Amino acid sequence: MRNEDLSGIFKRNVPGSTEILQEACVGIAGCGGLGSNAAAALVRAGIGKLILADFDRVELSNLNRQYYFLSDLGKSKVEALEARLKDINPEVDIDACDIEVTPEEVDDIFSGADLLIEAFDRAESKHWLIERWCLKFPDRHLVCASGISGLGGSSSISIRSSGKIHFVGDEKTGSDIGLCSARVGLAANMQANLAIELLTGQEGWAYDNSQ
Repeated sequence: MRNEDLSGIFKRNVPGSTEILQEACVGIAGCGGLGSNAAAALVRAGIGKLILADFDRVELSNLNRQYYFLSDLGKSKVEALEARLKDINPEVDIDACDIEVTPEEVDDIFSGADLLIEAFDRAESKHWLIERWCLKFPDRHLVCASGISGLGGSSSISIRSSGKIHFVGDEKTGSDIGLCSARVGLAANMQANLAIELLTGQEGWAYDNSQ
């Protein structure tokens, strides 16, 4: 496909949103069920650049909820995800960091991000990422997730905000009860949707433009 044909990808996007998002950069810390699905949603929305950070490899058990396929098994998650995202929009700018994110490296890895999506598995990692981000980038939004295990219960997944920090999920369930693709995907897409609202500065856009 020729480059001039790619604009049709976003033909059905909300008018005015694509132009704003193409100038934005979103960081994603963790490319598992939350991060990989949120990344795909952002690329489909027209995001201009993504910074992906994860050190894991794709495993068979990931395929029940993460944006990977059998042909990706054994590959670096960030490299496999970059290829999948480029299959959606070859023009998206991807900075794929095959590295374990630590508190000391958050500044260097995500300094160019306008907004960060937290998509870690472990609670302790979520805690230090929030602390580090608030310390280094207090004027930038951070979209986190907590409590996405189990199945069903769509109404229990909500958004709670405190200043520039936003939490998606039920903030209760633990991973010991299992993970369902639909529920994880719901939370991931809520993270992406909130990121889009914040970046465009048009919270409630859908309601303002309803007929």
